[in-house]
Amino acid sequence: MPEPGHAQPGQRAPDSDARPQSRAAFDALYARLRQRADATGAPPPTGGRGALAGITPATVRAAAAEVRSGLTVSLSSPIGTDAAPDNPHPAGHRLTSRPEAEAAATGLHFATDHFSMNVHGDADSHLDALCHVVYEGTLYGGVPARTVTAEGATALSVDLVRNGIVGRGVLLDIPRLRGVPWLEPGDHVTADDLRAAEAAQGVRVGVGDILLVRVGHRRRREEEGPWDASRSRAGLHPAAMEFLAERRVAALGSDGNNDTAPSLTEGVDFPVHVLGIHALGLHFMDYLRFEDLVPLCEDEDRWSFLCVVAPLRLPAATGSPVNPIAIL
Repeated sequence: MPEPGHAQPGQRAPDSDARPQSRAAFDALYARLRQRADATGAPPPTGGRGALAGITPATVRAAAAEVRSGLTVSLSSPIGTDAAPDNPHPAGHRLTSRPEAEAAATGLHFATDHFSMNVHGDADSHLDALCHVVYEGTLYGGVPARTVTAEGATALSVDLVRNGIVGRGVLLDIPRLRGVPWLEPGDHVTADDLRAAEAAQGVRVGVGDILLVRVGHRRRREEEGPWDASRSRAGLHPAAMEFLAERRVAALGSDGNNDTAPSLTEGVDFPVHVLGIHALGLHFMDYLRFEDLVPLCEDEDRWSFLCVVAPLRLPAATGSPVNPIAIL
């Protein structure tokens, strides 16, 4: 029988914040989170490294101690090169030199290719830099929006994480908590869901952790086919961001977009992105894949691990394709 406060199969944990959010409630929450971030992270005007300030040499050493079996697993979904309802502008990939075309030739030859990608789409795994979200004319930390130009971002770009994000990863599996394979599009994860998942999995999210929240988006896509995720997807309830602020997590990732669609907040389309990236200075990872990680966590009966995130070195970019690696 579920413990008090835990969700019944197929239901979210009881939570007063499970309802839609008014604009006034959102504005008040934004102000609280912004004040907290200013007190714990790098202050304006530079914006600093945001919530990554919670990752220190000491936390990295502690995260390295999470490695026990030495197993490694990718947390990225395969990059899609075919158009789909959630991927109308798929990545482009073509070989620019094919060895079979020179099969009759002798000597040395190379196979080469060309790759292009719409980084912030609704299908491929990617990292959002702190310059990705412009809200009320500014970026995180009050940095002016004009620092993002046609030539690229001159502040808070993905270059901030050129040395990678390395820390303790914690996976909270919400469909597992509810006893379902995935959350249906439009459903959302509350702060009580996150706390209930911690209790059910025997883990606690702490300062400097890389929090990964599974909603089952990828499994649903693989089993039932793609849909227009821009219109309907499971994600976090905006009020759940207070949980992340209290625990001082360093980065957030999900197998969805992190934001629920349709939006739960009156007048704000991506409230979780605004609260997380713009107010708290969190780097986001969207559309990851946890289906290979979950069985390993279940087998080892632990849900924390060393996590290594290595974006491409794109000095002026607002994001990057990403292939996080969990090391158990």
